Amino acid sequence: MQSLNGPRILFVDDEPGVLRSLERIARKVDAQIITASSGKEALEIINLSPVDVIVSDMKMPEMDGNQLLEQVARITPETVRIVLTGFADMDMVLSAVNEGHIWGYLQKPWDNYELIVKLKQALQLQQVLAERTLMRRTIEQYQQYRKDNFEGFVGDSVAMQFVYSSIEQCAPSHASVFITGPSGSGKEVAAHAIHRLSKRAAKPFIALNCAAIPSELMESEIFGHVKGAFSGAVSNRDGAASLANGGSLFLDEIGEMDINLQAKLLRFIQDGKFQKVGSGKEEYANIRFICATNRNPHLAIADKKLREDLYYRLNVISLSLPALKKRDKDSLKLAQHFLNHYSEIEEKGFVGFSSEAEKLILQYPWPGNVRQLQNVIHSAVVMSDGPLISKDILSNQLLGEDSEVVLNNTVSVNEPVSQNISVSTPELGNNDGEIIPLAEVERRAITQTIDICEGNIVKAASELGVSPSTLYRKIQQWQEVEH
Repeated sequence: MQSLNGPRILFVDDEPGVLRSLERIARKVDAQIITASSGKEALEIINLSPVDVIVSDMKMPEMDGNQLLEQVARITPETVRIVLTGFADMDMVLSAVNEGHIWGYLQKPWDNYELIVKLKQALQLQQVLAERTLMRRTIEQYQQYRKDNFEGFVGDSVAMQFVYSSIEQCAPSHASVFITGPSGSGKEVAAHAIHRLSKRAAKPFIALNCAAIPSELMESEIFGHVKGAFSGAVSNRDGAASLANGGSLFLDEIGEMDINLQAKLLRFIQDGKFQKVGSGKEEYANIRFICATNRNPHLAIADKKLREDLYYRLNVISLSLPALKKRDKDSLKLAQHFLNHYSEIEEKGFVGFSSEAEKLILQYPWPGNVRQLQNVIHSAVVMSDGPLISKDILSNQLLGEDSEVVLNNTVSVNEPVSQNISVSTPELGNNDGEIIPLAEVERRAITQTIDICEGNIVKAASELGVSPSTLYRKIQQWQEVEH
């Protein structure tokens, strides 16, 4: 039965009787049958709408079958091309097959059964060729738009291509953006990228880490203060609201901001008006807000750490950054990027990684994400000499254990320590062979890092690849147990 919407078969012959005979036989194939009496007419049909299969007589006036099918091969290479030929023309046909002009041939006089079988095979082949062409074009299109590097990011994984595309789409807007993602995944890099690609790029980009600023100073950091507003306010000071006017304000770890201050921030977002601490004068600022958190915002709302109305006011556009372990082979690209960077800074002659080190980089879960990887590579560059970073060097910088132990997750703590500074790894047991609980191992590692950082919690958290709030919470838990 002839199909009007299915595949199309074109018969080309200068003899009307041959065309009628071919058309009658081909009705047993589920396809739309089209005929042309010359090569010129056939090309006109194909230029208007490509066909799936073309069957052409070899000998025709003006343009023979070989010339016709050679042009069809250039115009629509996925069209399956067949010639009708006599025995005397076999040398020419075989040459055309070898040159790729035709897929097959049928000898005159043809066998009706063989013709039907040949046409069905040709339609099946065309479907495969069409799918392959579509796949190739899809890959070419992906490669055309795929980015290896993007506005401070390094990596070409599918997960990051989606991030890059999302940033490009949302950047030109004035809408607020709420970025989520694990600690160390590049949320501030994303915020910078959004600003640089926005219409506000020529204006200031101001970033505040809500977890790193004491709550009693946070209001002044955002809105500024006037002289005498509080002890230590010896002069007037502009806050982030004034400094970011016309540009973008990035509030990192928004869930760590005092809940009462969040109410004031909400009013500022709604009408653009604010007052400096200690001042009764109302000021105005035009700001695009970009916020971020490494916590699930809905859990933060449930824990009364984040105002629900503030979240929905800020969450006009959502952007989620993937963990490094979900970024395919980006970890190796990032490692090489950091190696080149720190080799130049430290004046070392590193050029790459050993094959075993590359395997470790790709297999290690990187709980601290890009920040942890960056610190580990920096430490490896400082603590060793080139030209290659070995597996042992990386293992020493990770957990002080053999890499096989690391990969098998034999040792696990809630917030693994990134050995980017010279810290001796806590022992898992004492001299009597007694195993020390993991909680104690973690406590020793954190305490030791805080001591090295001279009590600076924010710096210690940065070195460990966690948020300051994590350390404050753990210290509070230890104090509650002791008292």
